[in-house]
Amino acid sequence: MQVRANLPLVGRDLRLDLFRGLANWAIFLDHIPHEVMSSITTRNYGFSDAADLFVFISGYTAACVFGRIMIERGWAAAASKLARRAAKLYAAHIIVLALYIAVVGGVSRGLHDPDDLNQFNVAIFMSHPLWEISQALLLRYRPVNLDVLPLYILLLGTFAPALWLMVRKPTLVLVGSLAVYFAARHFGWNLATSPSGLWYFNPFSWQLLFFLGAWTAFGGAHAVQPVLRTRTVFYVAVGFIVFAFVVTMAAHSSGLGNLLPHWILQPFDPNDKTNLAPYRVVHLIAIAVVVIRFLAADSPILQWRLSAPLIKCGQHSLEVFCIGIVLSFCAHAAIETSLDSLWVQIFVGTVGILFLTASAHYLTWHKGQDRAALLAKVLRPLLKLEMHRIHREPRRRFQ
Repeated sequence: MQVRANLPLVGRDLRLDLFRGLANWAIFLDHIPHEVMSSITTRNYGFSDAADLFVFISGYTAACVFGRIMIERGWAAAASKLARRAAKLYAAHIIVLALYIAVVGGVSRGLHDPDDLNQFNVAIFMSHPLWEISQALLLRYRPVNLDVLPLYILLLGTFAPALWLMVRKPTLVLVGSLAVYFAARHFGWNLATSPSGLWYFNPFSWQLLFFLGAWTAFGGAHAVQPVLRTRTVFYVAVGFIVFAFVVTMAAHSSGLGNLLPHWILQPFDPNDKTNLAPYRVVHLIAIAVVVIRFLAADSPILQWRLSAPLIKCGQHSLEVFCIGIVLSFCAHAAIETSLDSLWVQIFVGTVGILFLTASAHYLTWHKGQDRAALLAKVLRPLLKLEMHRIHREPRRRFQ
């Protein structure tokens, strides 16, 4: 079977880093209860939110990175790299989970506030630690706010079997993904969690965004670009974004909600996030159509100083995400201690964003130091060999 993938050119697309950074900032703010700054995130103004964007970009990035490895070095090399990446994500999740439980438990006891143990689903772990540790290792137990990473681990860990076919028939894989998506919504497929319940991000549904991102990277966007660039599609996308904005605002405001007929609001309220309602997917696609029209890969916006913190956080997405998870509970504890003070909400939100940005800059510097040390280690023997050759050269001429 012939390879038909049309991957993007080699090189970093700063737009991906920009929006990954934006997603990480939004996820951090959205994870803080009673945080006034979370009112500026996209979930308040449309059907999709930062989680949708995060999973879509993850699929796109996975296709670019591991698809190129497969084309150049074969399926076994790509599968090995995928397994290594999934293992790294798994290790990060377990470490963050242990740290998160320790922080929630310690702060709750220190503040004499046992309600947080129940609110963040940590009380069950305190009651049955050995059992829940085993469930955590199976990705079946997780505290509140630790749902995105297990989904990503599962999607990336099972991506290898589909990768072989996707570099050859990307549209066929997308059709299969759509079939699984609609079957999951129709038959109620999902995975169980411990001690009871289902995955908050239903993997049978959310895999669609991952494979949609991968299909886009494998040439899907290039194939449909002539259609997406038309004025008709652009105006339809803008119209749907406006419609989503009005409906979402109406759902959050009883006064505005009374102005719209019930039959308009009813299909979108509540917003089905667990099973990834179709209108969330359409909303994300509409945003992508509008953004791509105004933000080219070489846009000067990407060089602005204001864009640099977001891009830097996007370049260290995993580390920033993990730090943000733990930091979000610390921010919640500070807000709760201050009795939901508005100034404390603004302060902890701002400091949290600054800390995430500082962490990303530190990681960039640290990796730069590691690369410099590695380069020096590699070049040192070559330099010695060259110096030895230069030292012997005059002797040869004399002889």
